[in-house]
Amino acid sequence: MTTVEDAPAGANDARGRVAELHAIREQARRGPSERATEAQRAKGKLTARERIDLLLDEGSFNEVEPLRRHRATGFGLEAKKPYTDGVVTGWGTVHGRTVFVYAHDFRIFGGALGEAHATKIHKIMDMAIQAGAPLVSLNDGAGARIQEGVSALAGYGGIFQRNTKASGVIPQISVMLGPCAGGAAYSPALTDFVFMVRETSQMFITGPDVVRAVTGEEITQNGLGGADVHAETSGVCHFAYDDEATCLEEVRYLLSLLPSNNRENPPTVDCEDPADRSGDVLLDLVPADGNRPYDMHKVIEEIVDDGEYLEVHERWATNIICALSRLDGRVVGIIANQPQSLAGVLDIEASEKAARFVQMCDAFNIPILTLLDVPGFLPGVDQEHGGIIRHGAKLLYAYCNATVPRISIVLRKAYGGAYIVMDSQSIGADLTYAWPTNEIAVMGAEGAAGVIFRRQIADAEDPDAMRARMVKEYKSELMHPYYAAERGLVDDVIDPADTRKVLIRSLEMLRTKHADLPARKHGNPPQ
Repeated sequence: MTTVEDAPAGANDARGRVAELHAIREQARRGPSERATEAQRAKGKLTARERIDLLLDEGSFNEVEPLRRHRATGFGLEAKKPYTDGVVTGWGTVHGRTVFVYAHDFRIFGGALGEAHATKIHKIMDMAIQAGAPLVSLNDGAGARIQEGVSALAGYGGIFQRNTKASGVIPQISVMLGPCAGGAAYSPALTDFVFMVRETSQMFITGPDVVRAVTGEEITQNGLGGADVHAETSGVCHFAYDDEATCLEEVRYLLSLLPSNNRENPPTVDCEDPADRSGDVLLDLVPADGNRPYDMHKVIEEIVDDGEYLEVHERWATNIICALSRLDGRVVGIIANQPQSLAGVLDIEASEKAARFVQMCDAFNIPILTLLDVPGFLPGVDQEHGGIIRHGAKLLYAYCNATVPRISIVLRKAYGGAYIVMDSQSIGADLTYAWPTNEIAVMGAEGAAGVIFRRQIADAEDPDAMRARMVKEYKSELMHPYYAAERGLVDDVIDPADTRKVLIRSLEMLRTKHADLPARKHGNPPQ
């Protein structure tokens, strides 16, 4: 039996080289120092590798270029050349499906992007596009590495170009886990979904110091670009959570609802919730009186599998709901007016929110269900001057351009241009249904009567009584629940209790739908 001592010199040298390799790889895995790790944790943040471990299935991570180091000189960089160059890249699985990931390591150069750092990101993005698999970025970086100058900026340009190339091809998810300024904020804005963690993550183009120097305004990092600001005010953030573990678990859930790429359908799951389950409670959830509010979330919960759904932009433009859920185990995107917020009207922000969601669903082969209870567009000088025409047209364009299966249901009110924009039959909905509580019209009866019968009301001895009679007449002639069905503007008026069953059967029929758009480079949507 040959022992180590008896082995040829070359073999011993090989073992030494392997031992050296393991030592180097361990050094790369540990990071710069224990002190840097402690500083990261003192801020309530996990390390890059800990985050990757939470995101991916256990033991599935395969790292790419862990030994990469920068080649820059000057400003002391030649004396500081840590492995990974501040970003961990690779692939693994989430629920058994391949996912590519890169994670900034804030312990190294503050996660700032240099030439080698950017090249690693470029490579993993190219691999994700070529493999047709989702890309998740775990962002915790201080922007461009100033010591490397314009080379760092060019690195961002390569990332932006690849974000755009991958748009609508593979799902791109940005998870903000630290301060991300300047160029580090633009890449997430180009991706499909942005997650943030309260108190520890911020996004802004210019930080508080620059704002103070230029405008004199005093503001904190969180006040300028924290998770709540972007989740409620700017709409940049789709999801906000209190801690990193919850945030990354929700990223995993979102990935379970998305296909790997635009050539595949979203994954299906076995469903124990009966497809023909009756929704009798819906009759009590939605008041017949169009002026009474109710919570559309409860309607969605009653229709979808096991009452589960993932709401996108939950706290921004709350007068419209956008959510991903399942019907009989198959993923569906839901757009619904919310009567509890601004009576469910469409305004600038709601139109933008829904338009982007429709485009995402269409890009990734997710059927669209639209639940209508909309009294119209929000009137006002601010809305008109802010471009409600232009922004409302974004939603109209998105629906008209979508080729996935599209089903709409009028629960109650559907008035004016807002009815047309919300995926009416006339703009291409495959199937349109209505509940017997529906009111489809150009406008509400009171407003319509005031326009049509203005002179009669003004000349009447009792204007109030005349107005009431004219309102009743208008409703009976043009706003009864079957007016639209009689003219073929809806395919059927259904019992609300049958909504889930009707939707599942309709989606099953539409599963093989194929629709082509005219040959063109791309459209020119309203901006």
